[in-house]
Amino acid sequence: MLELKQIHKVFNEGTPDEKIALDRINLTLNEGDFVTVIGSNGAGKSTLMNMISGVMTPDVGTVLIDGQNVTPISEYKRAKLIGRVFQDPMAGTAPSMTIEENLAMAYSRNKSRSLRKGVTKKRKEYFQEVLATLHLGLENRLTAKVGLLSGGERQALSLLMATFTEPSILLLDEHTAALDPARAELITNLTKEIVEKFNLTTLMVTHNMQQALDLGNRLIMMDKGQIILEVDENQKGSLTIEQLLYEFQRIRGAKMASDRALLS
Repeated sequence: MLELKQIHKVFNEGTPDEKIALDRINLTLNEGDFVTVIGSNGAGKSTLMNMISGVMTPDVGTVLIDGQNVTPISEYKRAKLIGRVFQDPMAGTAPSMTIEENLAMAYSRNKSRSLRKGVTKKRKEYFQEVLATLHLGLENRLTAKVGLLSGGERQALSLLMATFTEPSILLLDEHTAALDPARAELITNLTKEIVEKFNLTTLMVTHNMQQALDLGNRLIMMDKGQIILEVDENQKGSLTIEQLLYEFQRIRGAKMASDRALLS
């Protein structure tokens, strides 16, 4: 469903600030794979997500989604194939618009545009139905402005908006990191439910090592623009945080320099 071939990206090339952000990355996700991504700050995790979504273009390499070469395709055109939830609960939604208006925009993401009304009676009923699955009471607040929602409510809405059109690829970019522990747990559980329900092919970046172990069927560890460790489904279930830290030190000869990862 997703294939990255020899993805290479250099920032500030030819200057004293030159940095290799991604170093010949190869990665394949089969349909229904849920891959979690961990690594220190600056490992290349966010750049990887930006390459897939089309925010950035690789200097070298190819991005394929469902067999289609999307490397030259712009971000807004790839949006039909990709759902993405960001770390910031304020991103991914329009705060000045209502819940139903935000849902109507997301609902139309992979459909032909028209001059018809975005929020019809039939769509309202559908929006209420899918919002009810969040168990947050948002189905009774369709006309509320999204900017008035709490961080957890807004992130839950973002997750729903990114997934209810069943995209080819779901990208989760530290989507629980800005939430308090209770709301982070809520969004984590919703993520698991929604991904399993729709069998979504998912790539999730997280600093929380326990979350990376608990979710998904595969795990990759990144450092300095490289994938240094890949863990399959058979190995992942028995792994611990201590073993992951040991593997990093064994491969790199140094401890992982990320307080966020260690404290999560």
